[in-house]
Amino acid sequence: MDAEFEQWVHARGAALARSAYLLTGDVHLAEDLVQDTLVRVASRWRRLDDRPDGYARTVMHHLAVDRWRRRRSRPDEVLTHAPPEAGGGDGADEADRRLLLRRALLQLTPRERAVVSLRFYEDLTEVETARVLGCSTSTVKSQTRVALARLRDVAPALLDDLTDHPTTDAGEEARR
Repeated sequence: MDAEFEQWVHARGAALARSAYLLTGDVHLAEDLVQDTLVRVASRWRRLDDRPDGYARTVMHHLAVDRWRRRRSRPDEVLTHAPPEAGGGDGADEADRRLLLRRALLQLTPRERAVVSLRFYEDLTEVETARVLGCSTSTVKSQTRVALARLRDVAPALLDDLTDHPTTDAGEEARR
């Protein structure tokens, strides 16, 4: 195997795994997604020049969308998530926050999750996100708006964690 490819995998593997987890919401599905992505990147490694990150990101999101479509074609399968028992001790708050984020992301449609992941985790522009997902910029904007509104509804505590000002009814009135 190419030494440059191995170095790239060691350098970017963890970031790819995090992105895959955000897209799938499941550790095992994320591992499969990263593996499939790396297989495709490896097969084109010599032709990628200086752009393996962008190609890997695009491949990963396309594979994730393909899997969502296949899953959607099986209506008998229902994706559910039972909340875990509340934990205590060191890191419990961080773990609770991560679980809250995971549950909130699972409330989004696959396309909305992809848009949120690309825009706010991968820090891509609207144009770059549209190119990765193969849609228009206005679709990215509308999906982002809908996804953020849904996240505000299902997990207002996330917004409290991200801002210095907790959301309250008075705060909501002031913003309107």
